[in-house]
Amino acid sequence: MKDAHVYSHYRDTVIGAVVDLAAEHPEIVFLDADLSSCIGSTAFQKAYPDRFFNCGIAEANMVGVAAGLASTGLVPFIHSFGCFASRRDYDQLFISVGYTHQRVHIIGSDPGITAQYNGGTHMPFEDIALMRQIPGMVIVEPSDAQSLYELTQQVYENGQSSYIRTPRKGISFRYTTEDHIELGKGIELRDGGDIAIIATGVLMVDAAMGAADILRGKGIEATVIDLHTIRPLDTELVEKAAKRCGRVLVAENGRYAGGVGEMIASHLAAVCPVRMGFLSVGERFGEVGNLSYLSKAFGFTAENMAAKAEELLAK
Repeated sequence: MKDAHVYSHYRDTVIGAVVDLAAEHPEIVFLDADLSSCIGSTAFQKAYPDRFFNCGIAEANMVGVAAGLASTGLVPFIHSFGCFASRRDYDQLFISVGYTHQRVHIIGSDPGITAQYNGGTHMPFEDIALMRQIPGMVIVEPSDAQSLYELTQQVYENGQSSYIRTPRKGISFRYTTEDHIELGKGIELRDGGDIAIIATGVLMVDAAMGAADILRGKGIEATVIDLHTIRPLDTELVEKAAKRCGRVLVAENGRYAGGVGEMIASHLAAVCPVRMGFLSVGERFGEVGNLSYLSKAFGFTAENMAAKAEELLAK
C-alpha cells in the first residue's frame, strides 16, 4: 500500500488514489464539474487524457453522463463540491445511479464547515442524510490522508457505488501503512470505560482526541472511535463501546437529522439502549469564515466536546 506522506493536501491524496487505481484498471474514468484546479483532477487528465471528461458547471448532467458510461462497463469517479455533489444532482443520483444499479463513485469535497470562505451556500450539512437514502450507497469520511487514500481504493474494490466525503486543503497523518484500515470497520483510537466518543472525519476525530486528553486530565477515561465508514455501519464496534461505557457521544460535521448521530441512536435504541449525546449542526445554516472561527462558532472544538461529554456523564 502506498504511503500517503508523498501528498501535500487531501485533494492530492484522493486524486492520487484514483490515478493509481486507473493504472491497473483501464475501465476507470474521471468526470469533473469544471473544478479540476480545485480538486487537482488535472493529474488524472494528464495521466489519462482519453479517460477524463470535464462536464462543466452542470452537475446533474455529469451524473447522467457517469451513469451512461457505467452502463457500458466503465467505472466513473466524479467530483464536485459536496453541496453540488449531493443536493444539486440528487434526483439523477437516486434514479440514474441508484435505481438502475450503476456503479459510480462520488467525491464530495469540502463537506460541512470545511467549505470555509465559500460560506453557507456551499456547506453541505445534509449530504450524509441524502446519501443514506440511496439503497446500497457506501459512505466514507476518512480522518487523515492515509485512510483517505486506502479507503478510496477500497470503495472501488468493494464493487458498490460510494460517496467519499473529504476536505480539499491541508493534510494530516494519523495512520501509516502499517495500520489496518478496512472499509466498514471503525478504528478504536483510545480505550476508556467512562464514555465513548464516536467521531467521523478529519475535523471531528481531531477534536475527539483533544477532548479525550482534556477529560483524562479530569480523571475521565474516554474511548475514541474513528468511524471512517459511515455506511455500512460497524455495528459490532458501536455496540461494544456502548456496552462498555454506558454513555455515547457522537460527533459529526453535519446535521443530526438523517446523519451519523441519528443512525447510531436508532441502532442502539433497538439493541443496546444507552444515554447519548450529539455534537452536530443544529437548526442553522452555514456562514463565512476560516476553519478556526467556524469550529468555535459551531462548537466543533475539543473543549466544547469535552464539556458535552461531562454533561452527558452528569445525567
